[in-house]
Amino acid sequence: MDKKLYKSNVDKKIDGVCAGIGEYFDIDPTLVRLAWVLFALFGGSGIVLYIIAAVIIPRRPLV
Repeated sequence: MDKKLYKSNVDKKIDGVCAGIGEYFDIDPTLVRLAWVLFALFGGSGIVLYIIAAVIIPRRPLV
């Protein structure tokens, strides 16, 4: 199986990054969102990493 990382088109709150990462690793997107918030609160790197991920990770093509 060829897994690729895409932003989610369905379960998105801001841009679909966390839901896409959750789908890729087969974990709940809420846990990924919680991790982003913790990174943002403790050091502020979560905000920068989210922006970078939103720019780099492609959107899933609509089929």
